[in-house]
Amino acid sequence: MNKRRKPIKFGRILVLIILIAGGVYVNQVIVPSTPPLFIPTPTATRAPESYITEAQRLENEGKFNQAINLYNEAVQSDPRNPATYVSLARLLIYTGKYEDAVKNAENALLLNGNNSSAHAIRGWALGLQGDYLGAEAAFTKALELDQNNADAYAYRAEVLANQTQAGTGSIGSLDKAVEASRNAQTIAPNSLSTHRARGIVLELTGNYADAAREFEQAVAINGNIADLHLALGRNYRYLEQYDKAVEEFNRANALNPGDPLPNYYISRTYAAIGEYAKAIQFAEQSLKVDPTDPYMYGNLGTMYYKNKQFEDAIKPLKMAVSGGTADSGEEVKGLPLDYGRVAEFYFTYGLALANLGMCGDALPISQTLLEGVKNDEVSVFNAQEIVNICSGNPTSPDKLNPVNTTPGVPSEADMEKTPDKGKGTPVPKISKSTPVPTAENAK
Repeated sequence: MNKRRKPIKFGRILVLIILIAGGVYVNQVIVPSTPPLFIPTPTATRAPESYITEAQRLENEGKFNQAINLYNEAVQSDPRNPATYVSLARLLIYTGKYEDAVKNAENALLLNGNNSSAHAIRGWALGLQGDYLGAEAAFTKALELDQNNADAYAYRAEVLANQTQAGTGSIGSLDKAVEASRNAQTIAPNSLSTHRARGIVLELTGNYADAAREFEQAVAINGNIADLHLALGRNYRYLEQYDKAVEEFNRANALNPGDPLPNYYISRTYAAIGEYAKAIQFAEQSLKVDPTDPYMYGNLGTMYYKNKQFEDAIKPLKMAVSGGTADSGEEVKGLPLDYGRVAEFYFTYGLALANLGMCGDALPISQTLLEGVKNDEVSVFNAQEIVNICSGNPTSPDKLNPVNTTPGVPSEADMEKTPDKGKGTPVPKISKSTPVPTAENAK
């Protein structure tokens, strides 16, 4: 009872109180605001508008593939915006990816079936794939929804012109193309699609100077679309402005080096002025770009023949006509006989064989031409010339076109009056059965 109590140590109690208060603070404040260990920290979601803005900038700079990637990112970020699909589809068309363009246009229509622009873009892509009925139905729907859709008229004009060039258009298709291009011009005279459509129609009707002016204005709006430079170069070539033509083809090649057509057209351009060595050089380059394209083989063989290298001409011309296996091991499908450039490959092959005395192979080609393209005066003349050479009576040079330096073959300058028909962007060709508007009406 008399034992003394130990004194209370207030300092220790104070320390304990502070530790307890600190524990409560950590538990209530610090822990809730700290992310769990070993779990990835979520990143902020990028706004879809930022993808679109950057894609538009890259598009204006001509960096189409990069812009396409960003539009795809925008679609992933916001898959409910039909306008993004339409913009993406348009760029896919510029880069030749028509099937993907159709899919994206249809995605836009799944979100909004009354989107006139989506119907128009879908029609354009279908038409460039050769589905002319599907394209016409899409254009009709687009214009039902918006009769002032200038792009729909422009795309329709282009598809109708291509259909006419392919020889599958109905009577009046060319007139409809002219009318559609004029409608686009009335609604949006300064748009790229309007200038493009007007240029295509004017080229098809032989108004090369006017077509060149339209394509010049289209290029001024957007100089990063390769096929606009191809089109402008073609029309310069028809106007015999060869230096300007080569310049445009080189620009197209720089924008789309995976397309054989720029080098192909440069080859034909040099041939038009008799520079066959250069023509051969660029024909070889076009074949390297696409070793499966029979047109590139036919062109190379033709250039060899014009340079009187008959033996060198045989192999590529045979590949163009009959097909075979490329040096790379890929299959090459031969071209069925047709009017225009294909017929030229056939009769040039026959002439090369005949000049080398290989008449057993040459004469059947002559017969094929006489039966298959009997309405083509140039082909019939050359088919008969194959027979003349094999019989020892070739036509004397004085009876040929004075600008023609190779017996039996029309000059390249004359052939330029019959525009090429090849892969890629269709090149207008007017058949004798096609009603062609006058230059004034086409304008």
